[in-house]
Amino acid sequence: MRKSDRRWASVVVCWVASLSAAERIVAAEPTNVVLIMTDNHGAWTLGCYGNPEVRTPNIDRLASEGLRFTRAFASNAVCSPTRATYLTGLLPSQHGVHCFLRAGEWQTGPEARCTIAEFPNLSKILAARGYHCGLVGKWHLGGNMTPQEGFRDWVTMPHGATSTFYNAEVIDEGRVRKEPKYLTDFWTDRAVSFLEQNHERPFFLFLAYNGPYGLGKLLLEPSRNRHTEYYAGKLLLSFDRGVMHPWLFNNKEYLNNPVSIRRYASEISGVDDGVGRVMETLGRLGLDRNTLVVFCADQGLMAGENGIWGMGDHTRPLGAFDGMMQVPLIFRQPRAIAAGCTTDLLVSNYDFLPSLLGYLGIAGELGEKPRSPGRDYAPVLRGEKIDWDPVVFYEMETTRAVRTDDWKYVDRLKGPGELYDLRSDPHEKFNRFGQAGDRAVQANLAERLAHFFDTHADPQYDLYHGGGSKTKLLSD
Repeated sequence: MRKSDRRWASVVVCWVASLSAAERIVAAEPTNVVLIMTDNHGAWTLGCYGNPEVRTPNIDRLASEGLRFTRAFASNAVCSPTRATYLTGLLPSQHGVHCFLRAGEWQTGPEARCTIAEFPNLSKILAARGYHCGLVGKWHLGGNMTPQEGFRDWVTMPHGATSTFYNAEVIDEGRVRKEPKYLTDFWTDRAVSFLEQNHERPFFLFLAYNGPYGLGKLLLEPSRNRHTEYYAGKLLLSFDRGVMHPWLFNNKEYLNNPVSIRRYASEISGVDDGVGRVMETLGRLGLDRNTLVVFCADQGLMAGENGIWGMGDHTRPLGAFDGMMQVPLIFRQPRAIAAGCTTDLLVSNYDFLPSLLGYLGIAGELGEKPRSPGRDYAPVLRGEKIDWDPVVFYEMETTRAVRTDDWKYVDRLKGPGELYDLRSDPHEKFNRFGQAGDRAVQANLAERLAHFFDTHADPQYDLYHGGGSKTKLLSD
């Protein structure tokens, strides 16, 4: 039996055991959507992904009541590009957002505008179909002062970075003010209000937490949320300790730092509290059965693995390790998606929009120009067999990568290449690039990588061939 067949056997058995034929019937009315996205959040930190130390009972419950993807990846390692990809299904070399928006850059001020306005995207598609759309939390895609892309309810931040969770600036009712409450709880309060106000009509809630956010000087101070006391003094050995990687460029003071480690854990648990309140609200309002809840992160974060703290923008050269790329991905809708299932289908966040629209029965809304490289895994959510090539692609400015079941190849326009045998070296510690015995594998992966981007990249945003970016680049 091939690996792909073994994967399918586990998913199919789970479905057969969990759902009757009657329970698989999808309701006639539109399915509500709650998309919960966290910021700089590795899947490895959650109990449902095997972490024994970080308290995440509500996210774990979400996984136990739905389908959890064990191998979901982001196609970029920073906030704005990944969020643009989730919402459009396009690569950075298609939508043009290659790096994060800086303070003021397209976000506020006279030059403010939305970076994805010219493309079909999730909120615009759902709004056109009669959904009441609300954003609560981090946007980081431009035009922050006013509702964008079909959203009608809109409370966000004037920037993308987080320097504090208390007395932080928010955009509320079209003006900037400071919010004294713990920001994670504030977003949850507003999400609950949105659900209470819109539960009698189809809705889309994009709850985009700016936590846990394992970056910035706040990591040198203990958290102030209710979990701080619990983590005080704990070793948290699920966070790797070791020698600093020679490529680490930023965040050196957080590596192996117990204050930073406990702070990050506390903020994850703070987000988990919010997930619990949202799920309680859906149940209280009778929305469980007809609401799809998706939990994901914009990109991963390494917090000690391989001697790195951060994402792809925090190393030089820009990085493409799995820890920067792997994200949690959970889908839950009672009686439509079976409970307690997992799949190790290898998926990317550019697959998310085609799959969500496919699940909602409106796949044709995505359009063909530009054409998303994403594939529709909605049949997996319904417990059906699917033909799936296990491969994902990645780009962080002029660093590109292809990952399969067994290998990862990293190519740089300028800089070192990388090749990892993930079967024997899952933590990517031994670079086999240029090894004589691996030449055929390396050549094949290089060809696949080049073909993928030659097929999909828009020349105006193809950095490998002289294209540009809507945002400033770290490599400038």
